[in-house]
Amino acid sequence: MHDAVANSSLLLSQTENRQIHAGGKEGCEKTQLLQELLARSESKTLEFKENAHSLPKIVQTVIAFANTAGGTLVIGIQDKTKNVIGIENVLQDEERIANAIADSVSPTLLPNLQFISWRDKDLLIVNVPHSPGPFYLRDKGEEVGVYVRLGSTNRIADASLIAEIKRIKEHTSFDQLPETKATPDDLDMDLAHKLFATVDKPFTQATAQSLELIVDHRGNPHPTKGALMLFGKQRDKLFPDPFVRLIRFEGTTKTTAIDHADIKSAFPLAIDEILVFIRRNTSMRAVIQSVRRTDIPEYPPEAVREAVINALLHTDYSTMRSSIQVAIFDDRMEITNPGPLPLGLTLEAALSGVSQLRNKVLGRVFRELRLIEQWGSGLTRMREICLQHGLIPPKFEELGFFFRVTLYPKVAQARSQHPWYTPIFDHIQQYGKISVLEAEKIWKVTRKTANQRLKQLSKEGLLIEISQGPFDPHKVFVLAKPGS
Repeated sequence: MHDAVANSSLLLSQTENRQIHAGGKEGCEKTQLLQELLARSESKTLEFKENAHSLPKIVQTVIAFANTAGGTLVIGIQDKTKNVIGIENVLQDEERIANAIADSVSPTLLPNLQFISWRDKDLLIVNVPHSPGPFYLRDKGEEVGVYVRLGSTNRIADASLIAEIKRIKEHTSFDQLPETKATPDDLDMDLAHKLFATVDKPFTQATAQSLELIVDHRGNPHPTKGALMLFGKQRDKLFPDPFVRLIRFEGTTKTTAIDHADIKSAFPLAIDEILVFIRRNTSMRAVIQSVRRTDIPEYPPEAVREAVINALLHTDYSTMRSSIQVAIFDDRMEITNPGPLPLGLTLEAALSGVSQLRNKVLGRVFRELRLIEQWGSGLTRMREICLQHGLIPPKFEELGFFFRVTLYPKVAQARSQHPWYTPIFDHIQQYGKISVLEAEKIWKVTRKTANQRLKQLSKEGLLIEISQGPFDPHKVFVLAKPGS
């Protein structure tokens, strides 16, 4: 407790200094930080709280952020309206929160606490890094006191999630674990030889060991779980459910299925089987150029292949909540795999090319077989390919314990724009925000009309209003971030 108070006092003295000198560049940076946070919605990495009255819930959020992918907690903002209301005694609340975290969380967790002032309103910001855990409530223990972030909510982690957190700390993936009920004879070595021969690579006992297809466990060789998924002779014994379920629906809803298939094959073979089903259930468009006819598939084959391989590589096979599902509709294709993004990884980071492979054995073998080029390129490649073909970019979503990629076959329709859009967006790009008064001058309209237009842009999801309430005369508007 004394250490917590000392740490809190140090934080308080630092924040007091920051507050005293918060002018000029630093003041602008803090205002920009707040605007960036308010331009987003609550998510896996962001939460707003009106006040610090409920310390237990704040501590749960801090634990969940640390165990999942890090995050930011902003106190002094209404979570529904995002109105900035501030907190009365920011220094006192900062000390209470610092002490609660120090006293309640095990192992020691040290988030960064800082406060900023905006229009005479004090806000407290708690930045929590992702760290090797699991972190848990000390009084509940590790079995029931571990929290993770699921969407914008905190959930108690079950045994499988806790096991995954521990594997990450040990730099081990589920597919690296030995399957003690199996022996190397359960692997189809002939299939492995044939597949490696297609890329002119020999497959030897040394290859199997270096790729962790076979590992030593208590003095005996055993295939890993990844090896059995890749080359197992009888996968049904260990994985009774299909790895992939494919279905073609009539129309745009799941009312009527017109074709379906279950895939249980070894993964390197399953890829082609999945792609055959997709080709069978999607259309081709004929284009006549001079005297030649060119058939153009409804979906770019490279993007589809990336999405399929991405699902196989990043499924959480430890829980087997369900099979990977490929659902084809008239207007889209959804590829959904069990398991959100790996712990420690955000969607924003994944789209920037940051790699964190959930299944290391599968990934190594896929790369050796030249099924993938490099780590972390799948999502960005899908997006680039679709844009190159003039298609709507893919949609990437974390849906609870699942991850979904949605591909669209039709050319993107440009959003109908009013002529008054451009000058406003140019102003915000240059200055970061715009007020009703500034919009009124730019548009040369009445203040009421300017306010109505800005409100319309907010309803369309293009802008975010930042204010202390609906009648705040100093409210400003900023650009909405993708996915907010």
